[in-house]
Amino acid sequence: MAETDFDQRIPREQTGAVKFDARQAVFGRQDVIPLWVADMDFAAPEAVTEALVARARHPVYGYSLFADSLYQAMIGWFRDRHGWTIEREWILMAPGVVPSLHAAAMAFSEPGEAVVIQPPVYPPFFGAVEKTGRRVMENPLRRVGGRYEFDLAHLAECAEAGARLLLLCSPHNPVGRVWRPEELDAVLAIAREHDMVVLSDEIHADLVFPDSHRHTVLARRPGADEVVVTAVAPSKSFNIPGLGLSALVVPNPRHRAALRQVFDTMHMVHCNPFSAAAFEAGYRHGGSWLDRLLAYLRENRDWACRFIAERVPGIEAVKPEGTYLLWLDCQRLGLSDAELKRFFIRQAGLGLNPGLSFGTAGSGYMRLNLGTPRAVLKAALTQLATAVAQLPR
Repeated sequence: MAETDFDQRIPREQTGAVKFDARQAVFGRQDVIPLWVADMDFAAPEAVTEALVARARHPVYGYSLFADSLYQAMIGWFRDRHGWTIEREWILMAPGVVPSLHAAAMAFSEPGEAVVIQPPVYPPFFGAVEKTGRRVMENPLRRVGGRYEFDLAHLAECAEAGARLLLLCSPHNPVGRVWRPEELDAVLAIAREHDMVVLSDEIHADLVFPDSHRHTVLARRPGADEVVVTAVAPSKSFNIPGLGLSALVVPNPRHRAALRQVFDTMHMVHCNPFSAAAFEAGYRHGGSWLDRLLAYLRENRDWACRFIAERVPGIEAVKPEGTYLLWLDCQRLGLSDAELKRFFIRQAGLGLNPGLSFGTAGSGYMRLNLGTPRAVLKAALTQLATAVAQLPR
């Protein structure tokens, strides 16, 4: 089986790729280096492509079922990779993690009630609350000594004020934190005391750098079964987010019933035979590919952080413990958020995510996607260094 060459530059223009083909609409120019949308510019594992091709060879693409082998592949992956024993009956298939956030808001809160999110955070967390008629209650992360932490005292106040649901991002997008067991235990204690459900979005669980960090599955912590619902997917792990299939792991039968009712109301779950084939193939055969990917991403991360520290004064990289996303503190450049966005597009020629899109706590920041061949990353950061050097002092 051929191994993916992560240095290979695969043309993605004119393939319908949002990251590339939406540049004109989003940035006003087509030539920015796109390091925004959180997918990677790498070929998926060969086993995934082979599974898709094999399914395509069968010429009938009718309504399909989720095969038992799909569930077993997922159960085996999380047992072997994360030490997590998942019961088959706990699993609810879903059309993606973002729809699952919406479903959780509807299942575990009433219209007008508060749902807690922890900005700066992935923008659909805000949308899942607001678009379902619930009320956003912010429990902002605190940046302490160059790294982000939970504000646990304030989280307890949110729960005491009546919030019935916390949307947790673990590992965290965009700040790259991999939460330690004791941090998660403290969140869990607050949730249990106040009967607050925690939807733990662990879509980046497999993307933790192989050094001193290790992902902790919240659902494995003592007492978690009562209050925790976990969202997982192979989409980030194996670079297949466009196939749109995820799973919710729901040990509490009352929570499963509530989510099923929402799914049934919205007619959410259909089995796309191609999504199912890729889902199973990734979890069954993608381990060695993922190990090589993580080594490559770690080198990208380390090179980028060194380069920015040495060559880009005024910008500080918040070194991620997980994900392939780099959170850039640009506050010392002295630019407003609108000016910062224009600077990255017009002067640096880069297409990044403005920090403000992750909430007001992201003001003065930008998010950069490290999931690209190193030559592309080097070209992008060289352009950034040149542009910063030309700013008036």
